[in-house]
Amino acid sequence: MRNDELIALDRAHVWHPYGPMPGRTDPLVVESASGVRLRLAEPAEGRTELIDGMSSWWSAVHGYNHPVLNDAVRGQLDRMSHVMFGGLTHEPAVRLAARLVEITPEPLRHVFLSDSGSVSVEVAVKMCLQYWRSLGRPEKQRLFTWRGGYHGDTWQPMSVCDPDGGMHELWQGVLQPQVFVDAPPATYEESYAELLRTEIGKHAHTLAAVVVEPVVQGAGGMRFHDPAYLRVLREACDAHDVLLVFDEIATGFGRTGTLFAADQVAVSPDVMCLGKALTGGYLSMAATLCTSRVADGISQGEVPVLAHGPTFMGNPLASAVACASLDLLLAQDWQTEVKRIETGLREGLAPAAALPGVREARVLGAIGVVQLDHPVDMAAATRAAVREGVWLRPYRDLIYTMPPYVTSDDDLARICTAVTAAAAAG
Repeated sequence: MRNDELIALDRAHVWHPYGPMPGRTDPLVVESASGVRLRLAEPAEGRTELIDGMSSWWSAVHGYNHPVLNDAVRGQLDRMSHVMFGGLTHEPAVRLAARLVEITPEPLRHVFLSDSGSVSVEVAVKMCLQYWRSLGRPEKQRLFTWRGGYHGDTWQPMSVCDPDGGMHELWQGVLQPQVFVDAPPATYEESYAELLRTEIGKHAHTLAAVVVEPVVQGAGGMRFHDPAYLRVLREACDAHDVLLVFDEIATGFGRTGTLFAADQVAVSPDVMCLGKALTGGYLSMAATLCTSRVADGISQGEVPVLAHGPTFMGNPLASAVACASLDLLLAQDWQTEVKRIETGLREGLAPAAALPGVREARVLGAIGVVQLDHPVDMAAATRAAVREGVWLRPYRDLIYTMPPYVTSDDDLARICTAVTAAAAAG
């Protein structure tokens, strides 16, 4: 198909994420991908190849077309691509669940597999609500969180996204009203810690769970906060009989410098959500882990099952490549690689902080963020990055990068140059 034909059909029929229908701008057509590079079907801004500074929305941590992951998919494809998970099981899913239990914080022991991060949060909320119903406390049905969060686009996750500045303000008055406090400060403030303790205590009789993104608030604003707040949440939840949910869909598998953000203060939640990098960006898969306390509580209720079962739950192809991705990650010195990227981002983004219109440049692990003091001109910023040979996806007032861990120092420098150019143009 010619490129112009493909674009015409795309505009007529394909509804892209967070966009109108029909689209107002033409997307770039990716022909193939390898390593950290996306190859375009036709040149854009004089470029036929772009360094991916986004890891395909933070998932492709090993880059593209990786031989180990390719082999895992091919090998599983020869055995079976899919089989229903109701009443059946198979080695890839069992191996994956056991591996996740092994590497996540104790006492997370049980794994529910689903097919997207948002659904994993949906499952987490359902677990918490059903837990309290099973214990004869149905009044505990609200969720507590801090502003600035993002947990996905399905129903319950939308209710704990930022209620004002987020994408889901449209649904106010329809979604279940939850309990919000101000977004966490970057540094530890005892007054804010006391606010968390007080508000959790005040609403504890109706709270099923606290739901937060630990250390990094992702799509809600790319904010970083002191890990010590996680310990405050754990202690307050224990004191007031509230469950604690960590959404580690964006932060899991090394992105912040520890395998999980919770590891930074050795705090374990009652429920943890994982996704994105779980399969190395190859196939859609997510996981919700919980403790035996949660699982046993649900199993003792009047309805002793978790009434949730995605058709592609535990998909063998996704399970096999997830196992291979985890093995690949843990077999290498990923901590050193993430630290190398962090150092390169700090050095490379420092000039951006001095640009007019830039509020702040900040870095944590393999995450680099330039925040403007105005909404970004997305088209102009994207063109500027493409001219530098880099793919970025700015939004709101943010130009940021989450590169694959295999990004070389030279490519990382080009990403930083592109972020700076995008900030100047946007």
